[in-house]
Amino acid sequence: MKFQKTAAIMSVGDELTLGQTLDTNSKWLAQRLLEVGITARIHLTVADELDAQRAAFKQLSATCDVIVCTGGLGPTADDLTREALALATDDQLVIDEVSQSQVQAWFTSRGRVMADINNAQALRPSRGMSLPNLQGTAPGLYASITRGEEQVGVFCLPGPPREMIPMFEAQVLPRLRPDPDHQVQIRTLHCFGIGESDLAMRLGLLMERNHRPLVGTTASGGVVSIRIRHEGPMDDDAVRALSGVERACQKAAGEYYFGTDDSSFAMTIVRLLQERAQTLATVESCTGGLLAAMLTDVPGASTVYAGGLVVYSNEQKHAMLNISLERFAPGGPGAVSAETAGDMALCGREKLGATHALSITGVAGPGGGSKAKPVGTVWISRASSDRTADTRCFEFSGDRYNIRLWAAMCAMAMLRYKLLQIDGPLLRQSVRV
Repeated sequence: MKFQKTAAIMSVGDELTLGQTLDTNSKWLAQRLLEVGITARIHLTVADELDAQRAAFKQLSATCDVIVCTGGLGPTADDLTREALALATDDQLVIDEVSQSQVQAWFTSRGRVMADINNAQALRPSRGMSLPNLQGTAPGLYASITRGEEQVGVFCLPGPPREMIPMFEAQVLPRLRPDPDHQVQIRTLHCFGIGESDLAMRLGLLMERNHRPLVGTTASGGVVSIRIRHEGPMDDDAVRALSGVERACQKAAGEYYFGTDDSSFAMTIVRLLQERAQTLATVESCTGGLLAAMLTDVPGASTVYAGGLVVYSNEQKHAMLNISLERFAPGGPGAVSAETAGDMALCGREKLGATHALSITGVAGPGGGSKAKPVGTVWISRASSDRTADTRCFEFSGDRYNIRLWAAMCAMAMLRYKLLQIDGPLLRQSVRV
C-alpha cells in the first residue's frame, strides 16, 4: 500500500475565479490534511468549464498523491464536476440508485417536491462511488485517476462548508492513507514592527531552503510570521531540532516577536494586562472603534478592557472629553495633532478609570488630507496612571483599510512596549510605515 504524503486542493466555481466569493474551503482542508500528516502542495481554483476542470484533474494527479475538490456538484447546467471527473478517469456516468433515493428522501423529509434536474446529483463515474451527504442534496464522489502503476484518489465534495466539513470527516478521512512515519509539525512565530525583508536578513542562514526544519516568512495584516516546518518522524532528535530552531528564530526576531501559533497581537495585549492586573481604555477617532473591536474579539478581554469612546467628530471630542473647540479652529493644532491625541488619551483614561488609555486620531482617506497632514498621517497617544505618557506621529501608506489597521496595531505596540518596559523601535522616532 502506497502512503499519501501530498495533496492537491481544487476549488470549482465562477464565483471563486471572479473574486465574488472567498474560498474558505481550501484553507480548512489544507489545515485538516496537515493534521493527519498530508501536506497540500497545490491550491487550484477552476471556473465552471468542463475542459478546464478535466484538465485540472489530470494535471493535479500527475504531481500529488490525493486530490480533494469542492464545488460543482449541484443540479444545474453549470455544475460540471461529475462529468469532468468521469472524463478525467476515462469513465462514464451512471445513476447511483442509493444516492437517488437519498436525494429524494431529503426533499420528502422537508415536504418538498424534488425537481427532475436533481436526478443529476445521483450520477457518478461507473467505477467510482458516491459519498452520502447528510446535510444537503449533493452526494460526494470518490474515484481514482491512473498514474503509471499507481492510483491517485480523487474526492469531490459539495461547496457549502456546512456540507463539506461533515462529509470530509465522515467519508474522506477514513479513506486516507497517511504515512504514520511522515508527521508534519509547524510552529509559527509572530512579529510586528518589522518588514519581511528586514526580518529575513535577521534570520540569515536559517532561511536557506535546504535548512531543516524549514524556515519561511509570510506577511499579513501588518504582522510578519516566521513559519518553522518539520516533516518526517517526530522522534527526540526532531523535537530537539524544532525547539532549537524556534529559539534561534525568537532570538533573531528580538523585540519584534510577540506571540506563537494562534496568538494575535490583541491576545498578547490582553494577556500582558491580565498578568499585571491592569486595565485599558481606548479613545478612537479615525479608526472608529476598530481597536476596541480587536481587543474585545479576545475571550476574557472583559477582565482588562474598561471600555472605549468613539469621538469621530470634533463636537464629540468637545462634548465627551471637554477638548476646547478652539483647538479645531483655523490656526489651531486641529483634530489630527499631538495635542489632541494626548488630551484624548489623558481625558479618556480618567473618564473610564483605566490604568492605561490609547488614543488614535488621523486622516484615513481617501480624502481629507492636506500638504501639512497628508492622507495616512495618524497621531497615537498612550497615557498611564503612573503619570507617564507618549505621543507619536505615524505616516501610513495604503488604502483606508490599511491605514486604520496599522493605526490600531501600532497603538497596541506602544502599549506593549510600556508593559514590557522596553525601548521598542516604534518609540524611537516618528515612523513611516
